[in-house]
Amino acid sequence: MSHVFNPNAPKKPTNVSINSDLLDKSRGLNINLSATLEAALTEQLRAHQRTQWKAENAKA
Repeated sequence: MSHVFNPNAPKKPTNVSINSDLLDKSRGLNINLSATLEAALTEQLRAHQRTQWKAENAKA
């Protein structure tokens, strides 16, 4: 499976805004926010790439 991003790139600290209740409940379950966000963004990038590929290859 090919990567949609460089998994070896260094991590970069950033700030995000999130619903406070969602954050509290996630922390209560020890959910890794960084890993969860990376997984969600990866899926969004893959979906975008699929859509773009379909549009570019529709005439084929």
